[in-house]
Amino acid sequence: MMQSMPITRSGNNFTVVDFGKFSDLEQYFFEAQEPSIKLEGKVFLKQLLQLTSAEISLNTLQPLKSIPFYHKHQLNEEIYIFIQGQGEFQVDDCVFPVSEGTVIRVDSEGERCLRNISDQEQLNWIVIQSRAGSYRDRTIEDGYGIQKRVSWVGKQRI
Repeated sequence: MMQSMPITRSGNNFTVVDFGKFSDLEQYFFEAQEPSIKLEGKVFLKQLLQLTSAEISLNTLQPLKSIPFYHKHQLNEEIYIFIQGQGEFQVDDCVFPVSEGTVIRVDSEGERCLRNISDQEQLNWIVIQSRAGSYRDRTIEDGYGIQKRVSWVGKQRI
């Protein structure tokens, strides 16, 4: 299967990439040599967006399919955000349902896997992976307001 990457655009303080609909993610895939793995419908964003603090992936799984392996991490926890479909998620010996709106955090040591239990609909989700224990502040403490009037007129369109 040939994989064409979308166009990436960037400016001084941003990078943009558009993959289109989640239903079209099946054209992308992740491959690893050891162990030999090929997953259709998975796109990692770290390099495309020049991320420096996390890895994010967009994922889709066809009806009645399962991720064919368990995995853990050495240093990173993962946050799974489900945006469409119905499935089951397994962490260690616990299995629970997932669907649109389900959000899960898994410790690095958690043995995880998931499957699509629908016979008609794709299961779509986003995974955010970051160093466990690296963020101790509340989100609001990092951001700050700028004394500038909002305007959409006369801005450069890319």
